[in-house]
Amino acid sequence: MALNLREQFSTDKVIASKLIGLDSKDKVQAEYIWIDGSGEHLRSKTRTLTKAPKNPADLPVWNFDGSSTNQAKGADSDVFLQPVAIYPDPFRLGPHILVLCETLDNKMQPHKTNYRRRCAQVMEQVKSEHPWFGMEQEYTLLDVDGHPFGWPKNGFPGPQGPYYCGVGANKVYGRDVVEAHYRACLYAGINISGTNAEVMPGQWEYQVGPCEGIEMGDQLWVSRFLLHRVAEEFGVIATLDPKPIQGDWNGAGCHTNVSTEKMRNPGGYKEIISAIEKLAKSHAEHIAYYDPTGGKDNERRLTGLHETACISKFSYGVASRCSSIRIPRQTEVDGYGYYEDRRPSSNCDPYCVTEAIMRTTSLDVKKLSRVYTPQDMEKFRNLMSQQGEKPKIDE
Repeated sequence: MALNLREQFSTDKVIASKLIGLDSKDKVQAEYIWIDGSGEHLRSKTRTLTKAPKNPADLPVWNFDGSSTNQAKGADSDVFLQPVAIYPDPFRLGPHILVLCETLDNKMQPHKTNYRRRCAQVMEQVKSEHPWFGMEQEYTLLDVDGHPFGWPKNGFPGPQGPYYCGVGANKVYGRDVVEAHYRACLYAGINISGTNAEVMPGQWEYQVGPCEGIEMGDQLWVSRFLLHRVAEEFGVIATLDPKPIQGDWNGAGCHTNVSTEKMRNPGGYKEIISAIEKLAKSHAEHIAYYDPTGGKDNERRLTGLHETACISKFSYGVASRCSSIRIPRQTEVDGYGYYEDRRPSSNCDPYCVTEAIMRTTSLDVKKLSRVYTPQDMEKFRNLMSQQGEKPKIDE
């Protein structure tokens, strides 16, 4: 009998655990992590340090082959790595660390794919408002053959309904991965605030936050790195695809909860409504910032079905998961709190999302540099027609 793919390519974790526990002789392994040219995938490599750094400035600038990550040409391939944040390494333990890095070009300036630097500048401009963010990262577990983890190999599981926050072997698939990732985040110092099984079987969510300013993007990216590494240990894949399975199945988002100090204090409800009204005027621009393809990925997800609003129009409502922006019921009752932007896709860049929100709502920037336009208007019209939704897009 042929082995399945997981058995065929698995390695002996027992042997690895024995070796990983060996004394590193006062040396520190630093895992440099960066975002590649796709805007959604992570890369990493390791170097040895002779002592533990106290802050990112103590770490050396490094480089990598950008021609292999879609960030440079082969004739001038070196891209620099500038350490910006340090986290304890939950895989190697001890003094070993994870190092989040910005990418720099050959003139030591932010690479064109480096969106962190501009986000940090915006967060510095609005720091007196103490912006807090909480991002709800949804993802789907896949088997190594790309099939949803836990789904029948020939056919489909039962309809959605019993899986959300479900308990039991017939409702939940991959909880071991989720629990291991949760603990890895806690060890690394990520402000992970919870997790739950999602509506589609094999789909999960975890929440990071509240985080202030640039910390939101930093922590979410590192939590994603940990997710992929933990899944790797189990021989499964964690995909951030916003619509991994077509048909009557929920997509995956990265709902973003936002508040400023004024919003969090009594009387803050009017500040929330003011921010939402500003967002309403720049809907197309924000859609362009909310996935790495300028809105193309979200076209598959934001259909007006499966707890989403239609991509072509802006809406908001109290307790409404069918709106672009949801105001929590408790926020309305209290008269202060936060709002939830439900438009960002699961594979969004949190630096782009949080920067765009603060530029629009706090810095009163009227026009952002990106604008969403449908990639394939005829295909989009057909999709909306199939969903029973008449597209409303200015052409």
